[in-house]
Amino acid sequence: MQRALSLRRGQILEWFTLACCLLETSVGLLSGAQHNSVALLSFGAQSFVEVASATVLIWRLGNDHHHSHDVERRALRIEGYCFFAIALYVSADSARALSQREAPTLSVAGIALALFSLVVMPLLAAAKRKVSRSVSSDALEADAKQSALCGYFAGILLLGLILNQGVHVWWADSVASLVMVPLILAEGKRALEGKSCSHCH
Repeated sequence: MQRALSLRRGQILEWFTLACCLLETSVGLLSGAQHNSVALLSFGAQSFVEVASATVLIWRLGNDHHHSHDVERRALRIEGYCFFAIALYVSADSARALSQREAPTLSVAGIALALFSLVVMPLLAAAKRKVSRSVSSDALEADAKQSALCGYFAGILLLGLILNQGVHVWWADSVASLVMVPLILAEGKRALEGKSCSHCH
């Protein structure tokens, strides 16, 4: 009964994540295109990857009665590909922004989005980590890390917008985003290799 409640809680968290990420994707891409902001476009794109991740976890948690090595490892492997997709997009967009000296422009919607994600995503990550321990799911743990990364990216986005508008440091958000790439790649590698799959017995 306790496991069933935890699985249900996990699904609710993933449905909420899905709704948040769809909001981030739409606002990030639309506002980014309107304000010619590579930072907002990158944020919207990585949020779209998180939509895929949340969808995978909804499937994983809803099929717990078929729990096995294969189900958990398949979900974890997809999580790994999601990490790599985020790293690839952030690297490409940040490199392009630096080469073209593109800076984020002032966007009220972008600032509001960054503040929202900066508050909500770390809370979601903490809640997912708690559920992942109770149901022994490393795929959910990996998804929690993606939510945490989304919170970090929101902070980077906000910092970049503020620095560019306040002191005209046009490269701040691109450099900060690139610093995050090795961490993202490391998590993706661990997921693909199943090294974090300590519960898959």
